[in-house]
Amino acid sequence: MIADLSLYLVTDAALCGARGVVETVAQAVDGGVRIVQLRDKAATDAEITAQLLELSRVIDGRALLVVNDRLDAALAARAQGARVDGVHLGQGDESVLRARALLGPDALIGLTANSPAHLDAVLALPAGTVDYLGVGVIRPTSTKPDHPPALGIDGFRMFAAASPLPCVAIGGVGLEDAADLRAAGAAGVAVVSALCAVDDPRAAAAEFLRRWRARSTPRVLSIAGSDPSGGAGIQADLKSIAANGGYGMAVITALTAQNTRGVRTVHVPPAAFLQDQLDALSDDIVIDAVKIGMLANAEVIRAVTDWLDTERPPIVVVDPVMVATSGDRLLDADAEGALRALLTRADIVTPNLAELSVLAERPIVGWIDALAAADELSTRIGAAVLVKGGHLSGDDAPDALVDAAQHTRREFAGTRIATANTHGTGCSLSAAIATRLARGDAPEKAVVASRAWLRESLRAGDALRVGRGHGPISHFAGLWARGGVETSPSATEIADDWWDRIRGIHEGIDELAFIRGLADGTLGREPFVFYLGQDALYLREYARVLAEAARRAPTSAEQAFWANGAHGAIVGELELHASWLTPEHGVTSDTFRSEPSPTTTAYLDHLRSTAFGGDYAELIAAILPCYWLYTDLGRRLHAGEFGEYARDPRHPYASWLETYADPAFEEATAQAIVYVTQAAAAADDETRARMFRAFERSSALELAFFAAPLEPALL
Repeated sequence: MIADLSLYLVTDAALCGARGVVETVAQAVDGGVRIVQLRDKAATDAEITAQLLELSRVIDGRALLVVNDRLDAALAARAQGARVDGVHLGQGDESVLRARALLGPDALIGLTANSPAHLDAVLALPAGTVDYLGVGVIRPTSTKPDHPPALGIDGFRMFAAASPLPCVAIGGVGLEDAADLRAAGAAGVAVVSALCAVDDPRAAAAEFLRRWRARSTPRVLSIAGSDPSGGAGIQADLKSIAANGGYGMAVITALTAQNTRGVRTVHVPPAAFLQDQLDALSDDIVIDAVKIGMLANAEVIRAVTDWLDTERPPIVVVDPVMVATSGDRLLDADAEGALRALLTRADIVTPNLAELSVLAERPIVGWIDALAAADELSTRIGAAVLVKGGHLSGDDAPDALVDAAQHTRREFAGTRIATANTHGTGCSLSAAIATRLARGDAPEKAVVASRAWLRESLRAGDALRVGRGHGPISHFAGLWARGGVETSPSATEIADDWWDRIRGIHEGIDELAFIRGLADGTLGREPFVFYLGQDALYLREYARVLAEAARRAPTSAEQAFWANGAHGAIVGELELHASWLTPEHGVTSDTFRSEPSPTTTAYLDHLRSTAFGGDYAELIAAILPCYWLYTDLGRRLHAGEFGEYARDPRHPYASWLETYADPAFEEATAQAIVYVTQAAAAADDETRARMFRAFERSSALELAFFAAPLEPALL
């Protein structure tokens, strides 16, 4: 059986405490756990059977369910209708041969192994007896006091390299181990206390998965129609997946005869052949995300829905292709009904305004009404809705991510890009989002990054000169922008790597007394005014550094971007500073310090020395943390990660906190990341290293800047 073993929860009733095993499992599966092992050495077989029945109900097929050792309980639970996918056995437990014989060829059977002798025993078994090995312990752990000597990461690497089967690392595994164990060859990480003993198993599971995925190349499947001109459908999806750092696969739902001027004919292969394609992939490959596009009729839609229900891929993004460019409906009533049912299996749905109108079953008048319709649809299907405003009249082309279940609505501002090369933009955006989600991005971050990439690709589309109608976007414009296709590392890989390498800095910012006090409203007026005054001094000089970046920029697009940053973002913020630094807010000449602090001086000295002593690439790397760290903090402040009071209009610093959640600034941040990481990808190793040093130094100074009002000695 091919199983997604990436995040594997082993239950412990004592560690789950009053919350209980069932609720802990429910929350952890909500967070992305892919396989649950019920382990309770003290329970009777009857008690284990009852627990399996209850766990099967709450998991509802969203993760695999196995039981530790108790083969007879697994069989009894199956007989009572529970979905129990298999068993995990220790070296001294039930015979794996008997387990395979009783559970059948499709069951999942795991075996504990941690020595060369265990590997020899596995090799002696008939092929297909065991599906994976649980290997450990990685570090000493109290959940299994009689464990063998700890292997560590290096020991696990050697074992996994010698194993003929996928290996799941278990025993003392913490968050910080996830990426290293994946790099060491792990098929997954099995955790006990890191999920059972925490206050929020859902959030902990999501963070494990984010770290697990961060350094990987996700396997992303497009289920869509074919466009022989290459601008839309699976052809566009595969380009989008690759451009955003994934490995693309495709299952074809329809063959079209089309070009940039329109569709001539459509051929829909039998649904049985579609099922054959899906089964061939899922029998061999673990799929990290699925993007679904054109589904031509009800039979095709139901075949895809049944496959989703069976395989339960962890991420599903649906681009509902329902309305032709002419405005004609593409699906009959039966197919539209089947598609609405499929949408309940999605994580994000990405309709344009015409499609949203069909799904909402009412006309949509204007952007405000579109947001309301998106909220209605999100409530109905239980998925987030990315409503796209590209079909609005006028110069504005906003998007918005609406998630009724999470009570969130995030709007993304954007001006219309003047181009006829718009063919396949919806396909491309949804495939990019699926890929970014599979790489570990949170939904908002995935949308921000995908929009920045799409807008860059739209601007470059005219240069392709493909066709005489609505041509395609230039999916790899970022790779070609500096004269040649990038080799490793890619811009995406650099962005992920740099962010990971300063993890200690951005996590350190979260723990600062200044940030905590700012979020919960307990920060005193004096340190707040000190921060504002220093920020005003900093921003005046930062504007000059941005202007120098604009002067040196190698392309007109970059020149305009940095110049706009100097004028718009900086001038606007200085005006807000000025509105706070007034006697009405208790600020007088006695309370406002107009000289730069040692931290501010150090930060500005670093920027000036880079601006006037380094090259363009090094300069923009030094500029980037002010964008990136500020935006990251603001996004999480407004997501409630520091408490809901930070979003309350009665908060004493409410107007200031609003600046942290400016959608336009977040979009600018995404573009700044693109420009810097593209420059790093095109640079030689020495230049790239200098860029990172400048980036890292600015990041450390950002932390010191936030700390200075209460912890001036941190510098």
